[in-house]
Amino acid sequence: MNNWLHKINDPADLRGLSIPQLKAVCEEIRDEILRVMAANSGHLASSLGAVELAVALHHLYMTPRDRLVWDVGHQAYAHKILTGRRDQFPTIRKQDGLSGFLKRSESPYDTFGAGHASTSISAAVGMAIARDQKRDDYRVVSITGDGAMSGGICYEALNNAGTLGSDLLIVLNDNTMSISKNTGALSSAFNRIVTTHFYNERRKEVSEFIKRLPAGESMARFGHKIQESVKGLILPGVFFEELGIRYLGPIDGNDLDELIPTLRKIQQLSGPILLHIVTVKGKGREYSEADPIKWHAPPLNFDLKTGKSPQSKPAPPKLQVVFADALREVARRDSKVVALSAAMLEGTSLTRFQSEFPGRTFDVGIAEEHAVICAAGMACDGLRPFVCVYSTFLQRAFDPILHDVCIQNLSVAFSLDRGGLVGADGPTHHGVFDLSYLRMMPNMVVMAPMDAEELRAMTWTAHKYIEEGRGPIAMRFPRGSARDVFDVDNAPPEIPIGKAEILSEGETVCLIGIGGVVAHAVDAATILEAEDGLRPTVVNARFVKPLDTELLASLAKSHKHLITIEDNVKAGGFGSAVNETLGEMGSKNRAIVLG
Repeated sequence: MNNWLHKINDPADLRGLSIPQLKAVCEEIRDEILRVMAANSGHLASSLGAVELAVALHHLYMTPRDRLVWDVGHQAYAHKILTGRRDQFPTIRKQDGLSGFLKRSESPYDTFGAGHASTSISAAVGMAIARDQKRDDYRVVSITGDGAMSGGICYEALNNAGTLGSDLLIVLNDNTMSISKNTGALSSAFNRIVTTHFYNERRKEVSEFIKRLPAGESMARFGHKIQESVKGLILPGVFFEELGIRYLGPIDGNDLDELIPTLRKIQQLSGPILLHIVTVKGKGREYSEADPIKWHAPPLNFDLKTGKSPQSKPAPPKLQVVFADALREVARRDSKVVALSAAMLEGTSLTRFQSEFPGRTFDVGIAEEHAVICAAGMACDGLRPFVCVYSTFLQRAFDPILHDVCIQNLSVAFSLDRGGLVGADGPTHHGVFDLSYLRMMPNMVVMAPMDAEELRAMTWTAHKYIEEGRGPIAMRFPRGSARDVFDVDNAPPEIPIGKAEILSEGETVCLIGIGGVVAHAVDAATILEAEDGLRPTVVNARFVKPLDTELLASLAKSHKHLITIEDNVKAGGFGSAVNETLGEMGSKNRAIVLG
């Protein structure tokens, strides 16, 4: 077998290859992705499914002059390998290595940064407009899918694209999945096309039927209209055509014999076009195809042939599991508790809640804005909703949190997983803005537990708060596992709103931590006492809003130095809140802010 991949240093090296040779390249790319993911972990199944698509596009389009705009950057590992980054690929998601997502500063082939979903069509429309304004002639291709079409931004962009009429190709990579299994009517419609081949079969049948009708001017005149009407009844793809976007497909996106000729023909067409391709998430290995949810982000050191993972010692529960189990405890006592997520049931461990309360679990797709407004509607009519989303994704719903929940003072609880730094996923996924943007929201309570026991207690506290109809409340916690042991047999004590706790009494210096970094404050105090004989006071703030102003005033008087510690940006965060409060009190003391 020829080793083709080592000859591919940039996409130009693909353009002289035959389809059989390109198929060999695809298999070598899959092997490389699997080998690196076993060593690094990362986003496996999505990229395995999109290998043929990446190869076909770079084979036919003159990238980087022609713009490929990828959605959901974890589809794009093959794209990275093909665009001069093959030798660096083993560094993906490592410090100073390749980003796990699209990153403009990393390569001219990464035309638009993509870490969050549903952005590619909007960006591609903007690039098409820029091209037309410059009177240039390069092509623009948006690659969306992997659940991105459940996000409302896509439809705002499609509405605009159909009106403009600019040359633009939108490739809908339909693998029926996001991270979780896709939900919603649109997903069902796409799946119905794929599984029954409505369009290709029924269009031919309708056309032949019309041709067999008795000849006559009237039937000839209305034949086309009848065909279009029937097409509208049987094909959800007509939705795109009614927007002014030509719909083609569905075709097999893992078959280069079909994919390449189709893309070549599309290059001869003008105007906005949507090509619907069907791919298999996890393509290439039986184990990843059979369970694409598990293999979305695989365990380390799995066996490349079998997919089996090495035996490991039982690990303490992840914090999101602690939260989900606490929410189940609450829901057993209160039938009005419901949980919502935006295509993240697995990531937030809400599958545990769903297994016990399937009728009270709602996955709305990649639609954070809708999730928040939907929860607001639930709260209006007496339910007690918990919106459970990664911190980095909830910021997409900034305005609904402000306008639809907080201004109306509706009793909605927010659970923000992956608060703070999240490691290998990088800057698009760090939850380091949440304390700042939530603190500024009117009527919002913002709290952060220092450990698993407090996380469980805060879940119960949040429920009590919305049960009493007191307004919105948010709780954020980091990625990671529980380090403490806690009693799950009894309800934890409710935490008084806005009250901090002193963990250790000291003098001169006071370390005030919020959330998971309180453990670092405790460690720092131990080191300072051992090495310098300094015994600082350590405080677990627990709340960013409202602050414990009474304790803060006392600490400012009794300590020369206040130091706040948070895993959040400094601007507008916890330390900023402390200093604002000290200023309002008229205290001359100010905290040193570490963030």
